[in-house]
Amino acid sequence: MASSFCPKQALSFTSSASAHQLHQSRAIPRDIHVRFPASGSLPSSRYGVKSKAARLKVSATKVMDQSPSKSRSKAPTVVEVDLGNRSYPIYIGAGLLDQPELLQRHIHGKRVLVVTNTTVAPLYLDRTISALTDGNPNVTVESVILPDGEQFKNMETLMKVFDKAIESRLDRRCTFVALGGGVIGDMCGYAAASYLRGVNFIQIPTTVMAQVDSSVGGKTGINHPLGKNMIGAFYQPQCVLVDTDPLTTLPDKELASGLAEVIKYGLIRDAEFFEWQEQNMPLLLARDPTAFTYAIKRSCENKADVVSQDEKEGGLRATLNLGHTFGHAVETGFGYGQWLHGEAVAAGTVMAVDMSHRLGWIDDSLVERVHKILQQAKLPTSPPETMTVEMFKSIMAVDKKVADGKLRLILLKGPLGNCVFTGDYDQKALDETLRAFSKS
Repeated sequence: MASSFCPKQALSFTSSASAHQLHQSRAIPRDIHVRFPASGSLPSSRYGVKSKAARLKVSATKVMDQSPSKSRSKAPTVVEVDLGNRSYPIYIGAGLLDQPELLQRHIHGKRVLVVTNTTVAPLYLDRTISALTDGNPNVTVESVILPDGEQFKNMETLMKVFDKAIESRLDRRCTFVALGGGVIGDMCGYAAASYLRGVNFIQIPTTVMAQVDSSVGGKTGINHPLGKNMIGAFYQPQCVLVDTDPLTTLPDKELASGLAEVIKYGLIRDAEFFEWQEQNMPLLLARDPTAFTYAIKRSCENKADVVSQDEKEGGLRATLNLGHTFGHAVETGFGYGQWLHGEAVAAGTVMAVDMSHRLGWIDDSLVERVHKILQQAKLPTSPPETMTVEMFKSIMAVDKKVADGKLRLILLKGPLGNCVFTGDYDQKALDETLRAFSKS
């Protein structure tokens, strides 16, 4: 495989583990060499639109030694989501919850509601409240703590947010703050879009999945028993604060789940980033802060670029759902919460790659590389054995990407970093893929 990496750019550093050693935290290894691409540029879009350089604004670019003890006073890396007068920053760095000015500049009224869950609240709720109120006595903060898990991403749980907001008599100048993973971000965002017909909200993602993907772009919503994310709204936050400290307390399965989305960006549009992942996956699994800061930044740049061009998924943005149609079917059919979202997406990605290969759109080597990197990331490469062809077909028939009765899929086509969003494919290839990965 041809490498696009420059050995002269390898960085060496020593760092210490964070004080927040809960759940399945892992010590950060010492004297690690992280290899970075020679160029941080993103590929031009294959949809005839402007390149990243014309759309995306990024500051504080170079990834440096960011051990928690050294980075708390440093300015964060900032990626801008360019949506005109609704543009907003993504702040990325360690210890950002200890920099109150970052959050407070986006609070416009005097009332804040923090939405979190039973896992995250004991770890980070007090720090978040301090960040919102430190030196700012006019702001009062309420909180609502929801049960943790995909199975609670439903209307009943959503009502608990509305109950708290109404009981607290929050007005239209209030701000909702999502403190947690993708489930909390989706539900808090949807609540903010609906409460009093729309109030401000802020995302503070605490999982890899949320930090690299779900917190950015304004997709909000809840699940329905018949389909994942079928009820929701596009509603952009005021800002996204990505504090990397919570990665030290993240269970291994949650960490791996988020890496499925990181891998996705490389496959669909950023070949150089995929090659970097192939060389640095062990560091990501070891929670190396420098490698993770780079991976989060690069993922957010990719997503911000896409969202700035196609906010409401008219075409380009749909490509971010590689593997999701198959994966959502797994989550719905197997039971919400039985598999983590990234685990289902990983299995779905393998199925999408298999179908792409059956269509003759990609070669054997890319199929092998996808299998290898997912296995390296400790992610599943096939759906649960209980999934049947009929389950896949019935659930995929109500997928949001169905148009005029035709299921449109995101498939790889051409060399690494290229994909298509299409309903123009041989149905036989889809049937063969479903039979290969599930029971008749």
